[in-house]
Amino acid sequence: MASVIEFDVKSAVLSNGIFGKEQIDQIVTAIGEDFSQFSVLRDGVSELEIEEEHSPATSTRLGVCYYLLGRFDRALQELTTKSDGGAVAQFYIGRCYAAKNDHNNAIDYFQKARLASYDEDFCKLAEAEVRRLKKDNDGAIAILDDMHGPIGQTAEYLYQRGATVAASNGNPEEVIALYEKAVEIDESHSGALFGLAVENDRRGNDDVAMDLYRRSASTFPSRVGVLLNLGLLYEDHNQYDRAQQCYNRILEIYPDEPRARLYLQDAIASDDQYFDLDAQKAQDRLAQVLNIPVTDFELSVRSRNCLAKMGVATLGDLARTTEQELLASKNFGETSLIEIREMLSAKNLELGMLSHEAREEVVVDRSHLSPEEAAVYDRPVSDLNLSVRARKCMVRLRINTIGELLRKTGDELLESKNFGVTSLNEVREKLTAMNLKLRGE
Repeated sequence: MASVIEFDVKSAVLSNGIFGKEQIDQIVTAIGEDFSQFSVLRDGVSELEIEEEHSPATSTRLGVCYYLLGRFDRALQELTTKSDGGAVAQFYIGRCYAAKNDHNNAIDYFQKARLASYDEDFCKLAEAEVRRLKKDNDGAIAILDDMHGPIGQTAEYLYQRGATVAASNGNPEEVIALYEKAVEIDESHSGALFGLAVENDRRGNDDVAMDLYRRSASTFPSRVGVLLNLGLLYEDHNQYDRAQQCYNRILEIYPDEPRARLYLQDAIASDDQYFDLDAQKAQDRLAQVLNIPVTDFELSVRSRNCLAKMGVATLGDLARTTEQELLASKNFGETSLIEIREMLSAKNLELGMLSHEAREEVVVDRSHLSPEEAAVYDRPVSDLNLSVRARKCMVRLRINTIGELLRKTGDELLESKNFGVTSLNEVREKLTAMNLKLRGE
């Protein structure tokens, strides 16, 4: 494909020549290589708009360019009422509906584009993606299973299959393998890079995730989720100026994107504050250690039973408990005390080192729950699949299980750094899907 130096974006917009998949791909590639070309595209569209008469072919070109600029409503109007109604127009009408989350119309137009002789495999992959987004994973897999030949070894096909397996809660190792194979074939595939970034992000591999997010963000059009997650990682590493660049890039294309606008405000506010990154990392590491359940260690039956009776569930609970409190417990003697000391010492902790912190006394009533429902409270909070920002806040608040999250009120969560209303609503939505609520709600 032509490089940005050889390809003139503005001429491609204003030319009366052929305008099909190849020309559109060249525009996309040029902007991906040099985002300043986005302004060139915008200027070209402005010039095209003021031309007195538009042929149906010109309206198709203008409609596609509106789509590339993120102006989906204007693109739909131009393509549905003034275009030539050909394969390109049908396909990008589908793209616009997909961008607006109108999945049924998107599928309808991708099928129409295929009948109008737009690339059949391209249309099927687009339909599979939309079916996945509308949570019709079986329908998406059926389409992918029905595709044969060379298309099965393309990066886009492998990415769509990996994303669909992930959405179906399939084997994470299979998902990663599919993404990695896609990147081997096309090292700049935005979706596969994004998928790998998310998988590494979930595992706490920040450096690897950040590199993958950067590579994904260097393509065009950049996924909003890529830039949001990359911005949040930059914030976590005290690089607020770079975080602001990520959010501003989203807003340049989608000026009404609510999360980008909110996160930008947070990043600007944080940029004015002194933030000791090393201290924060140390705090986060300590929080993770304090959240380790005592059941992870090989304790004697007597020690285990005594801790359970005292409501001591984590190393943090022990660090907030004094030796005197332990020895005051029935059947807890010097032997058990030595055992506990050794366990804590292995994690650089001591009994009573956090005794100035009150242990969390709020409990969630489980008496009305079935054993299966009660087991949900002991599941790790990571099972909620929260966003990067929300997950980081869970660590800072020392919340390790869903049950510990349910002890918190919305106001208590909002007290955590970088935990705003958007994150709170996200947590509420995840809990509501499990028929759970925060304390007091």
